[in-house]
Amino acid sequence: MHDIRAIRENPAQFDAALARRGLAPLSSEILSLDEARRAAIHAAETAQADQNAASKLVGAAKARGDEAEFERLRALVAEKKAEVGAMQAEAARLDAELRDKLLWVPNSPLDDVPDGADEAENVEIHRWGTPRALNFKPLEHYQLPAVQGGMDFATAAKLSGSRFVVLKGGVARVHRALAQFMLDLHVTDHGLTEAITPVLVLPEAMFGTGQLPKFAEDSYATTNGWWMIPTAEVTLTNFVAGEVWDESALPARLTAHTNCFRSEAGSAGKDTAGMLRQHQFEKVEMVTICRPEDAIAEHDRMVKCAEDVLEKLNLPYRRIVLCTGDMGFGAQKTYDLEVWLPGQDTFREISSVSTCGQFQARRMNGRYKPASGGKPEFVATLNGSGLAVGRCLIAVLENGQEADGSVTLPEALHPYLGGKTRLVDGALV
Repeated sequence: MHDIRAIRENPAQFDAALARRGLAPLSSEILSLDEARRAAIHAAETAQADQNAASKLVGAAKARGDEAEFERLRALVAEKKAEVGAMQAEAARLDAELRDKLLWVPNSPLDDVPDGADEAENVEIHRWGTPRALNFKPLEHYQLPAVQGGMDFATAAKLSGSRFVVLKGGVARVHRALAQFMLDLHVTDHGLTEAITPVLVLPEAMFGTGQLPKFAEDSYATTNGWWMIPTAEVTLTNFVAGEVWDESALPARLTAHTNCFRSEAGSAGKDTAGMLRQHQFEKVEMVTICRPEDAIAEHDRMVKCAEDVLEKLNLPYRRIVLCTGDMGFGAQKTYDLEVWLPGQDTFREISSVSTCGQFQARRMNGRYKPASGGKPEFVATLNGSGLAVGRCLIAVLENGQEADGSVTLPEALHPYLGGKTRLVDGALV
């Protein structure tokens, strides 16, 4: 959420940031609400002072027997009391309206984010690895003979409908091995702290990270008020919600492996084959909570953590910086990592790493106490996939496919698979 003081001080800059996202100016509307709210607060405070002053004189008028003055003052006290209540109610109404307005406004992009309308104007800035030269026509993951019987969409559809999958046998074990490998790498090599968190959260947690109110249709809610997380960004970032941490606790670098749930609203007819776009999937998430001045360095660090997973699995990828028109609601800047999928003959997103500045912290009131003293300040928050497990499985299968229909598995996974190195007809060998 935006700082109303910053909008007051530089409304033109605020509107310019919205324009970069393709949005109309809002500063006049927001500042009009803010001015009315502040006027109501001032009126309530003035009426309260008048009420207090009159209250002090009531007793004196009664003591000297001045009944007329006593009655006038008593009526004035009652009048001012009613005025205070009315102005306080109006101030609260306007405050709620202002907050609701700000909750729908996206974060401002950093100056070095490229301008653009959509994903076509994202900018590639780094590429790693060389796709294998195959002497056969590559297949997509769900077409591979090696996964037959181990990737069951028919049973999943019977259980849950479309956009679900049942993994079995060797395919299921490779999927589990990938999640374990990612967690071990992040904890041991990258110094992240592992957490196991709920996948059901209160609406306040979804508001805090920006999924609500704007993106309610993209997530699932239970009948008793819980929301199913679309990513562990929600749970991990909200660790600091409503709290004031000591500066010595920062940076907090966290990771969690969870099930994630997304309605995929608006994706009808897109990626319907295979398991690329699912309602339920697993992800190893990374979150950093830090001082604002450390956020850019932490962003670079988190991207390297995600890239390290891909490099150790020998999966070719590219890094792109998202333009203003394709960037997420809460992000100041986002790097996407796209992995090479030979079955589609293209790169597809496997990780998105964003710095959000103090945007989420203001929404959830997450602050830290500077070691040098002074009042608490809002923390900065960052989040990123490290990685999406299902999409990583797809990449491993497609990049490891052989002419005979088997899949050669990355060396980094061999210790997690009991020394097995290949996938043949749904079984590890």
